[in-house]
Amino acid sequence: MDEAGLEDSAILLMSLGEEEAANVFRHLSPREVQSLGETIARMTSVSKDRLDGVLEKFSTIAGTQSSLVADTGGYVRNVLKKALDEDKANLLIDRILQSGDISGIEGLKWMDAGSIGEMLRHEHPQIVAAVLVHLDSDQAAAVLKTFAERQRNEVLVRIATLDGIQPSALKDLNEVMSKMLAGGEQARKAPLGGVKTAAEMINLMGTSIETAALDYIREADNDLAQSIMDNLFTFDDLDRVDDKGLQALLKEVQSESLVIALKGAKPELRERIFKNMSTRAAETLREELDSRGPVRVAEVEAEQKELLKVVRRLAEEGQLVLGGGGGDDFV
Repeated sequence: MDEAGLEDSAILLMSLGEEEAANVFRHLSPREVQSLGETIARMTSVSKDRLDGVLEKFSTIAGTQSSLVADTGGYVRNVLKKALDEDKANLLIDRILQSGDISGIEGLKWMDAGSIGEMLRHEHPQIVAAVLVHLDSDQAAAVLKTFAERQRNEVLVRIATLDGIQPSALKDLNEVMSKMLAGGEQARKAPLGGVKTAAEMINLMGTSIETAALDYIREADNDLAQSIMDNLFTFDDLDRVDDKGLQALLKEVQSESLVIALKGAKPELRERIFKNMSTRAAETLREELDSRGPVRVAEVEAEQKELLKVVRRLAEEGQLVLGGGGGDDFV
């Protein structure tokens, strides 16, 4: 959600009052709760026109929505079981809904990376990998950063070679964490892990960690390391995004963040960015880049990481296409 959307949502929640807002928060993900909470905390006053506009917008959107089924998951299960024999139905249900209660792992999404890292620090790398693939890549990357280099690399190898979670593995996680639920008799492994998942996590951990991790993986399995590299997307790879995609990205990025991110960019990428802006905006950006003094590498990498999150979201929404980090194929 962009900044304007967050502010509109925050204004709507504040207009509902504490009880109703709390009921809404119960249905949101940890990341959504955090983002909305931070936005609400920053908003000290809202004009009447802005409030009226938000309420009118919500009323319009809500008027076009209609709930056909209260429990869509249950509806799918019942329809498939009536239409197909039980084995076929369960196979499809598992594929569609990824059956199995993982409420324990979902609970981790509310925890900070340090606490999760401490909880998993002494577990077998295979168990750690099975837990991390259930988390969002940026949270998993933050957890991996809390590990020593050897443990981090061992876990990444297992994530990259993981092709699913068997019910027996979920049972092990349940015993280890006392929060995980094993798959039932009809459970099928969920399609989690793999090279792309490992690459997404490595993408979010910074250049130095990325290099060390790939060197370690290359020693163990050169082909695996190459496969991961083929799935990496770096900030400089933005130069391979088409003009339409870059224009969509620039609409989502704050000027200050873009300036810092571009401090560490190649000249060719800077020129591509300038060409996809209005003449006036490009001139302003050039002036800000020229006038900005030295910026710490860590700060540049942090802004580039945030921008890459926006890139991935736009790619998922179909607004831009990412080129593979190691080849000409699209991913």
